[in-house]
Amino acid sequence: MTAIKHALQRDIFTPNDERLLSIVNVCKAGKKKRNCFLCATVTTERPVQVNVVKVKKSDKGDFYKRQTAWALRDLAVVDAKDAVKVCAPFFCLFNDLLRTSFWFQVRVNFLDTGCFKACTHNVLLTKSVPSGENQSVTGGDEEAVDEYQELNAREEQDIEIMMEGCEYAISNAEAFAEKLSRELQVLDGANIQSIMASEKQVNILMKLLDEALKEVDQIELKLSSYEEMLQSVKEQMDQISESNHLIHLSNTNNVKLLSEIEFLVNHMDLAKGHIKALQEGDLTSSRGIEACTNAADALLQCMNVALRPGHDMLHAVKQQQQRFSDLREQFARRLASHLNSVFVQQGHDQSSTLAQHSVELTLPNHHPFHRDLLRYAKLMEWLKNTDYGKYEGLTKNYMDYLSRLYEREIKDFFEVAKIKMTGTTREGKKFATLPRKESAVKQETESLHGSSGKLTGSTSSLNKLSVQSSGNRRSQSSSLLDMGNMSASDLDVADRTKFDKIFEQVLSELEPLCLAEQDFISKFFKLQQHQSTSGTTMNEVEEMDGVALSRSYTSGGPQTISSEKDMIRQMMTKIFRCIEPELNNLIALGDKIDSFNSLYMLVKMSHHVWTAQNVDPASFLSTTLGNVLVTVKRNFDKCISNQMKQMDEVKISKKSKVGILPFVAEFEEFAALAESIFKNAERRGDLDKAYTKLIRAVFVSVEKVANESQKTPRDVVMMENFHHIFATLSRLKISCLEAEKKEAKQKYTDHLQSYVIYSLGQPLEKLNHFFEGVEARVAQGIREEEVSYQLAFNKQELRKVIKEYPGKEVKKGLDNLYKKVDKHLCEEENLLQVVWHSMQDEFIRQYKHFEGLIARCYPGSGITMEFTIQDILDYCSSIAQSH
Repeated sequence: MTAIKHALQRDIFTPNDERLLSIVNVCKAGKKKRNCFLCATVTTERPVQVNVVKVKKSDKGDFYKRQTAWALRDLAVVDAKDAVKVCAPFFCLFNDLLRTSFWFQVRVNFLDTGCFKACTHNVLLTKSVPSGENQSVTGGDEEAVDEYQELNAREEQDIEIMMEGCEYAISNAEAFAEKLSRELQVLDGANIQSIMASEKQVNILMKLLDEALKEVDQIELKLSSYEEMLQSVKEQMDQISESNHLIHLSNTNNVKLLSEIEFLVNHMDLAKGHIKALQEGDLTSSRGIEACTNAADALLQCMNVALRPGHDMLHAVKQQQQRFSDLREQFARRLASHLNSVFVQQGHDQSSTLAQHSVELTLPNHHPFHRDLLRYAKLMEWLKNTDYGKYEGLTKNYMDYLSRLYEREIKDFFEVAKIKMTGTTREGKKFATLPRKESAVKQETESLHGSSGKLTGSTSSLNKLSVQSSGNRRSQSSSLLDMGNMSASDLDVADRTKFDKIFEQVLSELEPLCLAEQDFISKFFKLQQHQSTSGTTMNEVEEMDGVALSRSYTSGGPQTISSEKDMIRQMMTKIFRCIEPELNNLIALGDKIDSFNSLYMLVKMSHHVWTAQNVDPASFLSTTLGNVLVTVKRNFDKCISNQMKQMDEVKISKKSKVGILPFVAEFEEFAALAESIFKNAERRGDLDKAYTKLIRAVFVSVEKVANESQKTPRDVVMMENFHHIFATLSRLKISCLEAEKKEAKQKYTDHLQSYVIYSLGQPLEKLNHFFEGVEARVAQGIREEEVSYQLAFNKQELRKVIKEYPGKEVKKGLDNLYKKVDKHLCEEENLLQVVWHSMQDEFIRQYKHFEGLIARCYPGSGITMEFTIQDILDYCSSIAQSH
């Protein structure tokens, strides 16, 4: 119990600022399990308050929870059941209008605690209340507490007044109850006497009720007579009502019948004017076409009217529907026949004007033809909705006629373009203003594999270009040079420029032609270019020259293919089936004339593909140009591969100096041309990839040629060519080749230094050998000041070697060296003065090195060279000026 007391103090009462005085284990009345504690506590704050607290142990754990608390001053009665037992059961009654009882198995010390002794004036011990009565009144459980209802203020006041009138109301409850019973009996007797006194008034009331009942019986008799009188009137009114219902029903039926007749007359009656227009209307004039269009729309409305249930069973309706079907079939046949005639006639008219464009690089304009046919656009829509078979037949006939017409026009157009590119007429004659490209190609080939080793004019053709660029992408690189005073290489560039203009003109003519035809097809055949109708199914697909068209035989009308946009593209593919092959042939011709034309074609074609995709990425024009662009890109890659192959197969002359290699100059030409063409182009990335491949191939080929060179030193070949490459990349400022530019500069510098060091050993050969021996002895461990004691390297030997190189001999040796360097270097790169200045610096560096060795190895000997640094500067300057 002590442990429990400490636990309760710690967990429950300490947080509430209370001190536990004593505890006792209790249970409810009638139960044996003791799961509660009754605790006596006192607060730690003033004023001090003594409380009785009920604490219950949890069923699932060992922790306790506080349930109820009463102030000790509210404890009214403590009823001990047995005066003999020390631990006897007892009941507690608190004065809070809630009668709470407990069965206590209590020790004496709980009732003897200080709190009870201090408050004995608040506690009344009594045995007058029986335990059973107390239990039944109080209940001692939670249900009694829950059923208690608190008295309101008036009830409390009445009870207080009543109890104040009896002094022993609290001390002697039985006497108080007997008194209340007596008073109740007195009141009941008074109440009965009052009732007996009112008998006379009751008799009067009963008499009045009897008279009222008699009046009610008389009223009922009158109502019965009235009901009999109205019965005959009811039968007559029923007959009148039935007659009125029949009249209303007949009227309603007549109104409905009139409404149905008006509906059929208004919606299934075609005006005589419309019938005449459908049968005899003029389909050649604008007024006649308009009348036929209105009549066809009216007929379609009559045929598509939503009939009400039962209308289709009427004989008149069936006759009218048959009449409409005959009119539709007759007019559709007449319309299809007329449009077929228009297609054929227009094809003949267009062919008659084709000769006017035979010598010009332009395509005939089909706008008048489209304008005339667009007058029938609404009739074509009507035909599509009413007779899809004839609509599809017209579509097929239009494609057949137009494909043959466009094929003749486009082939003649491309023939003119080829003539202008090659400079020959249809009879095989040359235009006087155009040079033969094959001769220029032959010149370039001879210069690449010739024996002279020097470049011809064609390999440096772009050195004299005056490039003109335009901000307009459609005309970029259209003019590449000033045509005045053209050399042979300038004629090559002029041919390329002419090809570029012709190719651009071809694409510029084809693009509006295809767009105009596509726009006309969508409007005339009522096909949506930018909307797709998915979810439908084709009942049958008919193949016509590789073009799939949908055909439906359902009576409810045609079903479209999955996308009308695809229908447009299929029609365009059938009509313009010759464009892609002709473009590929033209591209092949341009590539055959000059492989560099692939650069122009790649830029132009990329721009037109980009423009077409911005309009409609899935259009015929975009798809066709995209396919052709693939061919152009392959030709471009082939051009790059051929250049790399030529580099690998290049051969140099064994009898003449190498100089600038042909493929190095050709790379310069290619880069200059490409930069002028690809300025602001969409396919710049392709050029950058080609640059990377070419420059790496150039580096490898230069190394290969330098290693194989016999007439020219390897360092000279590397130095001159990499200097040329570095100058080219610095001038063109190609961003993707910055690393290669740095590498070319490094290779040029390294091989320049190597060549200078190698060549300078010639003029002072014996002196170089002598000092190499001195350095070898020092490297072997001999001290520098002891080298002079070596027999082969004493002071006398040093003086002897120095005397062999007086100033005159040194100048002569330098002059021979200059001549030898001049023979090694080529004139195109103009590096003689650069190399000579580097040799002068290297000679002075070696001179200072020799003087340092003399000072360290021969101290105090007074030996010096017979020429000074100033003499070297004078010798080099005079030699350079003399040559």
